[in-house]
Amino acid sequence: MYDLIIIGAGPAGLTAGIYSARHHLKTIILGKILGGTVSEVHKIGNFPTYHEISGKELTEKMVDQVKKLGIKIKNEEVIQISKSKEGFTLKTEKGKYNAKKLILALGKEKRKTNIKGEKEFAGKGVSYCAVCDAQFFKNKEVAVIGGGDSALATALLTSEFAKKVFIIHRGENLKGEPGHVHSVKKNNKIEVIFNSNITEIRGNKKVEKIKLDTGKEIKIDGVFIEAGTIPQNRLTSELGINLEEEHIIVNKKQETNIKGVFAAGDITNNLVKQMITAAAEGAVAAISAYEEISRES
Repeated sequence: MYDLIIIGAGPAGLTAGIYSARHHLKTIILGKILGGTVSEVHKIGNFPTYHEISGKELTEKMVDQVKKLGIKIKNEEVIQISKSKEGFTLKTEKGKYNAKKLILALGKEKRKTNIKGEKEFAGKGVSYCAVCDAQFFKNKEVAVIGGGDSALATALLTSEFAKKVFIIHRGENLKGEPGHVHSVKKNNKIEVIFNSNITEIRGNKKVEKIKLDTGKEIKIDGVFIEAGTIPQNRLTSELGINLEEEHIIVNKKQETNIKGVFAAGDITNNLVKQMITAAAEGAVAAISAYEEISRES
């Protein structure tokens, strides 16, 4: 029986692990992706301590810190949660775990677009991770779907390898951070096509071209999809956790409506979705879990 199980190994979950260790809670972190989706970010420049660092390197340092504090981290996906007499029982594809308290740091996942050909060419030119795949498009031409900050960051990264990058954006203006917008505009390799949507991804055994709703076709070698994210909230219904616009509702202590269940990071209904705020929420959740356990002891 664990005092605390943290579901999710991104910045929120890892920070919660650090604080649970410092409060001497018997804790385990269960996560499908160590480091969470932040590990796929090319460059991070808005997190204290580093002027610029890759998401992979930063989260590796966080994972290392957690492990050195004696917290176990297992690369397992939780597939079921149920209430028990002592607290909660969790089931993964590898086994079962029991805990007095839970912190849900589930994060978000990349949104699929359902463009014709997207599923067919996934892994054959269609990618959702520029950090993972940009290097495979050296001296080739690629398209990036989206006009937000993630799309701009992806375009900038792929431009370091590709000879040409098209940003296909349905709107009239780019919506990313001013620094990214400025960098995209001055990058000669990047061309932004506004007021357009990709209607089809075509090819034989791999991506060869895209078709836009304007009727235009562009020969292309790869497509990076940055159509936003969706909260990973599928486990919440089993516990009856209240949601607001698909996000877990929490109070200032990161408590949910279910006693013993806390939430932190991008899965919550808090306004700001940044690595620094996710880490802060993880810290608050762990302290709140400790205080609740102490009151019940």
